[in-house]
Amino acid sequence: MITEEVELEPVLSEEFDHVDEAVLLEQAVARLQTPIEALLFVASEPLSIKQIAKLVRSEEREVAATLARLEETYVDRGIVLRQVAGGFRFASSPLARDVVEAYLLPPKSTLSTPALETLAIVAYTQPSTRGEIEAIRGVNSDSVLSTLLERGLIAEAGRKDVVGRPMQYETTPAFLESFGLRSLDDLPQLELEAGQPLELDLLTAGIAAQMAAANAAADVPVDAHAEETAAGS
Repeated sequence: MITEEVELEPVLSEEFDHVDEAVLLEQAVARLQTPIEALLFVASEPLSIKQIAKLVRSEEREVAATLARLEETYVDRGIVLRQVAGGFRFASSPLARDVVEAYLLPPKSTLSTPALETLAIVAYTQPSTRGEIEAIRGVNSDSVLSTLLERGLIAEAGRKDVVGRPMQYETTPAFLESFGLRSLDDLPQLELEAGQPLELDLLTAGIAAQMAAANAAADVPVDAHAEETAAGS
């Protein structure tokens, strides 16, 4: 009989440890919900778990559990918790997209075909120079690049180490947010046939149309930054 009790002790101890850990995690979630909710509300950009953990002085696993709880809490509301551009932020629900756009966006709120085409080229070939973009499009792209720079969808990425040292361009976190992408890995995959050049695919395979569809399906951020990043030329 004594032997059986000795054998059960480690098992019971493990069970109690597991229960205690679950209780402590639940207490942490209850404690962190309010400050993390407030941080996400005032943040002008997505916050990573690491950033939030540092701000609230808690473990990353506690922050992750709290974010999961907040996501559940807001799932059926007009505001939802989204994971974009390597972090988390509040955004309006896709179900309320039309009314939010009507309030936030100017009448001309979509990117023109040339702008969308140029943005697609930068997204898939970045860092890209103006010359490389124009070689694919076949037309001057100065005006379109200026528009995308003003909208914050692309940014300068340093000069290329070739003759003339032309400026290179790359997409920004605002681009990821505007198109509802967590990272560039979420971009639609290119379907190239054997021997088909990339230039031909970008011009004929409807990449701009795919990106337009992604833009149409993306949520609108809660704050006024939506006006800057979602509107086009």
